[in-house]
Amino acid sequence: MSGADVAGPERFRLLATWLAGRAVDVTEGRAGEPACTDGRHVFVSAGRPVDEQRCEVIVQAALLGSGSLDADVVRSLRGRPKVARRYLALEGRRVLVELPVPLRLPAGVDRPGAPLTGSPADSLTVAASRRSVDDPPEWFGVIRPSRLGDAGSAAPGARPTDNDLRLQLKPGALPEEDEGDEEEAGEESKLLRLFQNPLAGSKALTNLMSKVLGLSRSPGEGGTGGEELSVGSVRRVDKVGANARPVPVPIHFAVDDTPGAVGGVGGALYPEWDVHRSRYRPEWCRVIEYPLGPAPDVSAGAVERDEVLRRRLARLGLAPKVLRRRPDGEDIDVDALIDLAVDLRAGHSPAEKVYLERRKLARNLGVLVLVDASGSATETDPAGQSVHEHQRRAAATLAATLEELGDRVAVYGFRSRGRSAVHMLALKPFGHRFGAGGRAQLNQLEPAGYTRLGAAIRHAGELLKTDAGTPNRLLVVLSDGFPYDDGYESRYAEADSAKALEELRSDGIACLCLSIGASTSTDALDRVFGSASHANAATLAELSPHMDELFLGALKELAAPRPAARAARRN
Repeated sequence: MSGADVAGPERFRLLATWLAGRAVDVTEGRAGEPACTDGRHVFVSAGRPVDEQRCEVIVQAALLGSGSLDADVVRSLRGRPKVARRYLALEGRRVLVELPVPLRLPAGVDRPGAPLTGSPADSLTVAASRRSVDDPPEWFGVIRPSRLGDAGSAAPGARPTDNDLRLQLKPGALPEEDEGDEEEAGEESKLLRLFQNPLAGSKALTNLMSKVLGLSRSPGEGGTGGEELSVGSVRRVDKVGANARPVPVPIHFAVDDTPGAVGGVGGALYPEWDVHRSRYRPEWCRVIEYPLGPAPDVSAGAVERDEVLRRRLARLGLAPKVLRRRPDGEDIDVDALIDLAVDLRAGHSPAEKVYLERRKLARNLGVLVLVDASGSATETDPAGQSVHEHQRRAAATLAATLEELGDRVAVYGFRSRGRSAVHMLALKPFGHRFGAGGRAQLNQLEPAGYTRLGAAIRHAGELLKTDAGTPNRLLVVLSDGFPYDDGYESRYAEADSAKALEELRSDGIACLCLSIGASTSTDALDRVFGSASHANAATLAELSPHMDELFLGALKELAAPRPAARAARRN
């Protein structure tokens, strides 16, 4: 079939592939969006005449073919929309002059002026300067660094770069190894391969010989958790159940329109539960996660101490710990019994502490405190303090107390501006200390935007799964319990929030929702937080005497059988 027989923008696929020097598809973008490319596709303006779409294809494909959208350039344009627009105006003129085919412009479209630069590097330098540059014509389209990523230089079929031709790798492309690792791995593969049975999945004989030969890893050596677990079989299915939950889709992009942001960290696309249709909307919400800039006043990092809260949380025991040489217990301590026998033979009279006792002292707890930083938290109490101030102080006190007790803690704020911009503010990620800077950021956090609670809860759950590193994980949500956003209100928003909490609990993450200083009714909190543990009070001090019960109640719910599971067992 010839190119003339193809309808729509796909007719320009061969032209785009030839100009870009790689396989490039051409399709229409969303209505109202300008032309752009992600390195593998050229998206032309929807509904435009064929001649204008052809011009858009030529410009975007020529940018790819001339190296104007290589990874190094794209990284320099992230988070700088004004520089990207000026760069497009300069590079667009340059590549059009070097075109191997004549550019036929439709009637009424002005031809761009003469080029001002001779290379992408020159264009980037001029674009970042204060030199006057005319705006690019509308049919040039736009450059979207968040869509390109590294596709500009790493797409399949792309021309080899200088590093490819010289067989050079970028720094950090390979994992770093300690000296001698390769030699040890070689010895292990030669010796232990003799004892491996290719027809059986068991490694019992190999593990035994590893211990005998001294090649196994000792418990004190570092390593990646779970790296020795065997992988089970994977089976594909043609279809899934009607209520199967979609998994989040990781994405990476730059945040260029949020004041105070220090560059985009990343995020994900999450589903949203549509209670009216009883199904999920897959990849419906985009969550943007980024750190805040340094606090302007670090002296504002003071945190109120709550001794009652500390004493209550210190009593929290989640896992048994073995205590040796006890005067009473459930089992005999063999080592202590041997020492007792030796002392008695030697004529001593030691205390008979020869038992093992197991107590729930170990914690192994990871907690993520999620603070509602939306505009709905500006409601004030009779004392003149807003709900946001109550929640902010409670988050700081909880995080500082838990960290002091040795738990792994993270603190995030959230707000939203529609389903495509749910902001997660990283105030204290896992692995970072809750120092004066992080406390000052939290204390100076101001409410703004709306409350798309379900998406924030789902992203917090993913952070707990990937970063907490503990067997016991707890999400503490500090919110007024009033979810609201564009197209996200009333029963729809309440059902999605409750569904998100239900998902986390089914994944083994405990949830505790606290509403402090808010006037939200108990019935509304029940609808929003569903069956998850929740409590409301005027201040944190009212909840402190019961905080250990609230924590344990939320964690014990994970071990309680679900109603569906109980019904299945009865049947």
